[in-house]
Amino acid sequence: MLSRLLPHPLLTVTLTLTWMLLVNSFTAGQALLGVLLGWAIPVFTRRFWPDRVRIARPWWLVFFLVKVLWDILIANVTVAALILGGQRFARPAFVAVPLELRTELAISILANTVSLTPGTVSAWLSPDRRTLIVHGLRVTDPDALAHEIKTRYERPLRDIFEPPC
Repeated sequence: MLSRLLPHPLLTVTLTLTWMLLVNSFTAGQALLGVLLGWAIPVFTRRFWPDRVRIARPWWLVFFLVKVLWDILIANVTVAALILGGQRFARPAFVAVPLELRTELAISILANTVSLTPGTVSAWLSPDRRTLIVHGLRVTDPDALAHEIKTRYERPLRDIFEPPC
């Protein structure tokens, strides 16, 4: 019964906090509207979610978010220097990243994380969901970029969402 009224508690909290950050105003009315939206969106979209979201290690998710925010900051500076330095430093390339992740949510978070980090963008996911094609703005070693994505982002996501049985 509780799962029907609150199908995705973490999503409810995330949506509520996101609403409060977007409106940039902490009033009782905005907080109430944020809670209402945070509750209603998961309830009305419940049938579109294939599985209930399971986070095996929630604190690791917090550390992952801090790491991603740091990487976004550093990548912004790097891309700005690359742009100001001219095109001679750019070495764009597509890189195939083999995936070990199996849950749709974890793959989606990985693809979005890659796209949020300036200088890289997720370009294509194979139909079997075993390869992510990433476009990099400055790729000197494709294997190194694939390895970095796998170690910095995929491995923590696998530990957070797909712990060993």
